[in-house]
Amino acid sequence: MLNKLRSVVLSLPGVEERVSHHAPSFYVRSKSFCRFHDVEFGSDDRVALWCRAPSGAAAELSTAEPERFFQPTPSASGVFADWLGVYLDTVGSDAPDWKELGAMLEEAYRLVAPKRLAAELDQR
Repeated sequence: MLNKLRSVVLSLPGVEERVSHHAPSFYVRSKSFCRFHDVEFGSDDRVALWCRAPSGAAAELSTAEPERFFQPTPSASGVFADWLGVYLDTVGSDAPDWKELGAMLEEAYRLVAPKRLAAELDQR
């Protein structure tokens, strides 16, 4: 799953990977926009993607489809308050749709990317 995530995220302009809080995290410039969690990286026995989301989207999706989405617990300083969690270890009809995840990751990227890099993405 991590390799699949890397192939999607690292194709976005200016993205780099770093380990943050024991989890592979992806940044554009100095701003984090998604991270990977599994048992090896301190997750709660689930494989999941955490990514930035527009305000209110995490609450809406986690309420509508709790088998696929969740709201990550915000840190004491409020980091992750508007982030969306997506379970990647689901199967059957709830299995990850990588086309949908790609669109979510692109949206998360656009929330932090400088205008020049977002414009570069638009030109692809």
